[in-house]
Amino acid sequence: MRNPFQYGGVVSGESFCNRTKETVDLRRSVENAEKLFVYSERRLGKTSLIRKVLAELPEEEYLTVYIDLWPTDGETSFVLTCAKAFSEAMATTTDKLLFTAKAFFSRLIPSVSANENGKPVVTFGFDKRRPDVPLLEEVLAMPAKAAEKEGKKVVIVMDEFQQILEYESDTVERLLRSNIQHQPDMAYIFCGSRKHLIRQMFMDSQRPMYRSGAHYPLGLIAEDHWQTFIAGKFAETGKSISPEVITAICELTEGHPFYTQHLCHPLWELCETGGEVGKDMIEQAKDLLLERESYAFMNLWDSLTINARRLLKGVAAEGAGTQVFSADFVRKYQLGSSSNAQRAVDLLLKKDIIDKEESGIVIPDRFFRLWIISKQGQ
Repeated sequence: MRNPFQYGGVVSGESFCNRTKETVDLRRSVENAEKLFVYSERRLGKTSLIRKVLAELPEEEYLTVYIDLWPTDGETSFVLTCAKAFSEAMATTTDKLLFTAKAFFSRLIPSVSANENGKPVVTFGFDKRRPDVPLLEEVLAMPAKAAEKEGKKVVIVMDEFQQILEYESDTVERLLRSNIQHQPDMAYIFCGSRKHLIRQMFMDSQRPMYRSGAHYPLGLIAEDHWQTFIAGKFAETGKSISPEVITAICELTEGHPFYTQHLCHPLWELCETGGEVGKDMIEQAKDLLLERESYAFMNLWDSLTINARRLLKGVAAEGAGTQVFSADFVRKYQLGSSSNAQRAVDLLLKKDIIDKEESGIVIPDRFFRLWIISKQGQ
């Protein structure tokens, strides 16, 4: 029997837990052609939620374009990634894909091949004979052209939007701001999983995207929704779990979708068909999960400096709201000085191992935090 709890990758259909209010909010934002920043900690299900909203839009009314900016590292890769996403959103056959790509991008040379599922995909090269054509401007003008050609409302999603902060200049950010200001009928959703960077982009008056849209922080899922979801998944597969045990699961994972489903996965494995999950099984499932992840965690740990490890031990032990630059914390965890703590924080932020909350520094990976606690005496 297939394990009903899914984690990692995009979750959809019956494996998707709740987010009813968020779905309604984002749908309304799209219908009003708003510009919206959606952000949260990693693995909270932003992509799954956004794809769910896009899938529910009527195809006869909307052209939806999903652009993953995670692989991009500068203006050139941004242009190629956007051109590919626009072309494939507008065309489903090889001939139409080639025609669309050639019609809209005068300086790009398209080629089409089939992926492992037989679906046509496009890649682009550059036409060096047309150096006069401004590539970035041409790509950013694409939504308006697509709306006119298709006669539909256009929705643009740019996922992992904070990646453009890594580019060599702010040209993309500046031109994007200029374009969306002149596209009042286009809906834009900018998603990000590094909250402090996304907040910086739209709250810092020195950034080009400052106040260019509304912001929508995505939160955790409340326990009452998990009660229904988890109990239902166990019941569907001939197993049972009490509300008290589900409460204990949520206390451990804090209602985070990825970690909740991840913990329920081995928990389901440990429970026999026809059996009931006991509270003692949660500890077994946690130990099993940490054992499976230990190799990756150890490699990550070994890549860190001594002070970074000491700071992580302190944050894991002290919990949310830890003031890592305080004299007490620096002394207790042998960091030497507040400047050493700052360097450790900078390193861990760059590696995306910690995040900044209003309450202080946190370790967003619940299981890495538990693994660190388990190693405290070593």
